[in-house]
Amino acid sequence: MADEPRLYRPRPRDLPANDAQALVAGLNPDQARAVTFEDAPLLVIAGAGTGKTRTLVHRVAHLIERGVAPERILLLTFTRRAAGEMLSRAERLVGPGGARVHGGTFHSVGHRLLRQFGGAAGLPSDFTIMDQGDAQDLMQLARGALGLAKSAKRFPKKETLQYLYSRHVNTELPLDELLHREVPHFLEYEEQIVSLFADYTLRKQERNLVDYDDLLLFWATMLEASPALAARIAGLYDHVLVDEYQDT
Repeated sequence: MADEPRLYRPRPRDLPANDAQALVAGLNPDQARAVTFEDAPLLVIAGAGTGKTRTLVHRVAHLIERGVAPERILLLTFTRRAAGEMLSRAERLVGPGGARVHGGTFHSVGHRLLRQFGGAAGLPSDFTIMDQGDAQDLMQLARGALGLAKSAKRFPKKETLQYLYSRHVNTELPLDELLHREVPHFLEYEEQIVSLFADYTLRKQERNLVDYDDLLLFWATMLEASPALAARIAGLYDHVLVDEYQDT
C-alpha cells in the first residue's frame, strides 16, 4: 500500500494568527511604543530587569506580523544562547516564520557573510577559523620563531600576547598606550611584540586561517573597501536589531 500523505500538527503559538493587539497586550506602555515604533532608527535605554529582551523579541514578531519578510530581519546578539533563545521566542509568537529571521552573534553573522562575500574582498571562502587555543598556539609558534621564548624570563606568555593582540584589534588603541594601560611592566618589549604580532598575522595569512577577531575585522574591512559590495550586503536587510547595543 502506498504511503499516504502525513500531516503534522503545527507547533503551538503564543498568539492567535495576525493578532497585533494580542502581541502588545502583555507589554507596558513604553515597551509597546518600542515594539510598534515606525521604520526609523530607535535606541532603547533601560536598566537591568526592565524587559529589554522581551521588547526586542516582540519587535521581531511585530515586524513579521506587519508583513516584513523574516529573512529581511537581522537580529544581532552577543552570545549564541541569547540568539537561540530570542529566535525561539519569536517563533513561538508568530509561528514558523520566526525561524527564518537571520540572527546570531556578531561573530557568527560575520562568518556567514565572509563565507558568502569574502572572495570579493580577497579572502578565500575556504578559510579555517581558529579557536582561542589554536590562536594562542600560533602565537607561541611566532614567539619561538623570533627567539623570544627563551630570550627573557619576563617576556609575555602566549596567553598574554593573544589577549593583547585581541585588545589591540578591538580597541584600536596604539600598542604603546595599550601596554601602558594593561601591562606596563612589558613596555620594554614593545618593539619585539610589534614584530611578533606581524609574524602572527603573516602566519595566519599563509595558512588561510582567521581568528575570532578577524571575523569582525574582515567584515568591517569588506564593507569599507568596496562601496558596491557594502550596498549589496546592506540590501539584504530592511531591519537590523541589536541586543545589548551599548556593548558595541
